[in-house]
Amino acid sequence: MLLAKLASTAAAALCVAYGPSLQAQEYPPPIQALQTEGLRIVSELPSVSGLKAYAGYIGQQPYALYMTPDGKHVMVGSVFDSEGKNLTLEPLKAAIAEPMSKETLTQLSASHWILDGEETAPRVIYVFTDPNCPYCQKFWKQARPWVKTGKVQLRHIMVGILSDTSPAKAAAILAAADPAEALRKHEEGLPEKGVEPLASIPPHQQAALLEHQALMKQLGMQATPAIFYRDADGMLRSLIGAPTGAELETILGPL
Repeated sequence: MLLAKLASTAAAALCVAYGPSLQAQEYPPPIQALQTEGLRIVSELPSVSGLKAYAGYIGQQPYALYMTPDGKHVMVGSVFDSEGKNLTLEPLKAAIAEPMSKETLTQLSASHWILDGEETAPRVIYVFTDPNCPYCQKFWKQARPWVKTGKVQLRHIMVGILSDTSPAKAAAILAAADPAEALRKHEEGLPEKGVEPLASIPPHQQAALLEHQALMKQLGMQATPAIFYRDADGMLRSLIGAPTGAELETILGPL
């Protein structure tokens, strides 16, 4: 898997051998080989010491790729000058931030999310929510003032990863006649009167849960709540767990 190959970008460099590829010819074969495994190339990066470089990403992880002069290998990592300055970091951030944000938002918006708040609320927050997650409930409660005043809409992407009953409870919420109302009653009723798990999960809800779990994994999120929000510059940011202190206003905006 590509994630295993590209484990670190801070200091390590990885060489990928020359090999056959079915990708477009504008990129050297080692780059094309990585593209077949899911790497998205955004643009070229400034050349360093004559090394041609590219900016790419997979999921939420950016990568700088430097070609060897013979064009047969690619190194993944960062380049530092004689004073220890990272020459890769800022150009990579500038190249990657916008396209990566747009793609992730497209993926999140295409999921089977449940609206929590007004459709006209200007600030949109996506959150992966497990019905058995106490920190999901905490964030749900934290967000009430913003949601009730119409400033924020939460879009809950239900997953079932925390315990054995999580998938059946998440499916029950998704399968309800009014999923938004079912989610509200569930969060308000915890811990004593949450949603009852379904005896069996219908195929449609099962497919949605599998899609959500795969998306969560692709985006590098391993726990709930996994929160996605735009920062002051409009770039997509993420946080795992219920926010604390100043993080809450950073995510939800001024009240």
